Amino acid sequence: MPSTLPDGEPVPSDGALPDHALAGVGERPFGFYVHVPYCATRCGYCDFNTYTATELRAAGTVASQETYAANLVAEVRLARKVLGAAEVPVSTVFVGGGTPTLLPAADLVAMVTAICEEFGLAEGAEVSTEANPESVGPAYLAELRAGGFNRISFGMQSARPHVLRLLERQHTPGRPEACVAEARAAGFDHVNLDLIYGTPGESDDDWRASLDAALSAGPDHISAYSLIVEEGTRFAARVRRGEIPMTDDDVHADRYLIAEERLTAAGFHWYEVSNWAASEAGRCRHNELYWTGADWWGAGPGAHSHVGGVRWWNAKHPAAYAHALAEGRSPGQGRELLSTEDRRVERILLELRLADGCPLDLLAPAGRRAADRALADGLLRPEPYAAGRAALTLPGRLLADALVRDLVD
Repeated sequence: MPSTLPDGEPVPSDGALPDHALAGVGERPFGFYVHVPYCATRCGYCDFNTYTATELRAAGTVASQETYAANLVAEVRLARKVLGAAEVPVSTVFVGGGTPTLLPAADLVAMVTAICEEFGLAEGAEVSTEANPESVGPAYLAELRAGGFNRISFGMQSARPHVLRLLERQHTPGRPEACVAEARAAGFDHVNLDLIYGTPGESDDDWRASLDAALSAGPDHISAYSLIVEEGTRFAARVRRGEIPMTDDDVHADRYLIAEERLTAAGFHWYEVSNWAASEAGRCRHNELYWTGADWWGAGPGAHSHVGGVRWWNAKHPAAYAHALAEGRSPGQGRELLSTEDRRVERILLELRLADGCPLDLLAPAGRRAADRALADGLLRPEPYAAGRAALTLPGRLLADALVRDLVD
């Protein structure tokens, strides 16, 4: 979750939503994102809304890890009031960060329990958390599983020590693989490993070794993201000073092709540009909810929500977030009402990244002409195109960001 927030109109103090947004609530898929903003240390490349204990010391106990679960539960109860009496079963819960597993497992379970008590979980609901490999062990994982979590995502990033050092990751090589085994032993149905490619100093063989290590651990989902140097991070400052080089786009493309080759050979299939699953059941249903424009409530500092065409975001700092809830106010800082055009563009931006692609009837005339050119250039698959959908080929996946800019015209 990015550390900067957009401008927007004020959120009502009680968090009330317009009637048009509430129409149909409960009929559309609904999920909860829970942001835990704490980290033991901040990785140099990270641009997320996170805080270390040192950074929060001046804010006092109101922003502390010890009181966080109670604040989060208060927002869940606010969500219930805002959404009214409609039955809104929660199909997915995703706890992200930060490092959620810096909190006691009982705190994470308490958050999910509050969601269940206020809304109820849909049958077969996906309940996920992110975890850093060094922050969990068998007993912790068993407590999460007993408390209702059934999916977990470990930040592996790389199997090579020199790459982990440059990324400022704290775990040792081999620990993420051990975590997968511990999660399986605890009874987790689905396990993801996150990888990053394109770190300066990483070779093709380093990347292959990371993919092979991840696959050998036995997850049923792997996410692979190219390293993006975000302004304002320590990593960006080091690049600017010439301490570390930028990795060029051709290298990123080569690493992506290596990932596709290795993962496909191992029986994984891409379903979103940066995500591969061993089966349909292994897909991250919470992320699919984002990509298909469903409803979700984002709880926690800086978290974003979307319900019925209204998007809003919470106060960024944990202290401001906690003070609002203590005073009985919504922690929402700003919101925007999405127009029909906004929603059309967002559907193209997000759905084009999916294996199924986006409907061609979303495209304006200029976008349709661009799609025709992309089809001729081999960037879109002919069969889905004939059926009315723009779906990426492998070369198209490499150029997805540029292609989508043409299609939204």
